[in-house]
Amino acid sequence: MRNLDIVEVAQRSGVPASTLRFYEEKGLIASIGRRGLRRLFEPGVLERLALIALGRAAGFSLDEIALMFAPDGRPHIDRQMLVAKADELDKTIRELSAMRDGLRHAAACRAPSHMECPTFRRLLRATASGALGARKKRAPRPPRNGTNRG
Repeated sequence: MRNLDIVEVAQRSGVPASTLRFYEEKGLIASIGRRGLRRLFEPGVLERLALIALGRAAGFSLDEIALMFAPDGRPHIDRQMLVAKADELDKTIRELSAMRDGLRHAAACRAPSHMECPTFRRLLRATASGALGARKKRAPRPPRNGTNRG
C-alpha cells in the first residue's frame, strides 16, 4: 500500500487534519516526509489512529495513550493500566446508575414535595458530600403506613 498524505489520512480516519498535526506534535503519530506542503504518513497510521480513538473512547488521556506505544511505534499496552481504567469505569457506571435511579424516583415520587421525599433527600446528601454512587446496598424497607412516599 502506498503512503498517504494528510488529507487522505483525515478522510479515511475521520480525524481532522488539525488533530493529526496535534497528534504529531504530541508524538502519537509521525509523518515520514512531505509531498509538496502536505505531510505523508505510512498506511499503518490508520490503525494507530484507531487505537488512539479506542483509548480516547475508554477515557484515557493522550498522555496515557502515548505510554501505550513502544519507541518503535508498536502497541505496548500495560494490562494493569487497563484494569485500573476498567475499575474507574465501574465506579462511573455505579454513580451514573445511582443518578438515573434517583431521577426516575423523583419523577414518580408521590410525596407532596421532593423535599419531603426521604429518597430524594438521601440523593441530595450524597451529592453534597461527593459520595454519590458510593452507597452501600441496604435491605429494602417496608412502606410506611401502606403508602409509597420514599
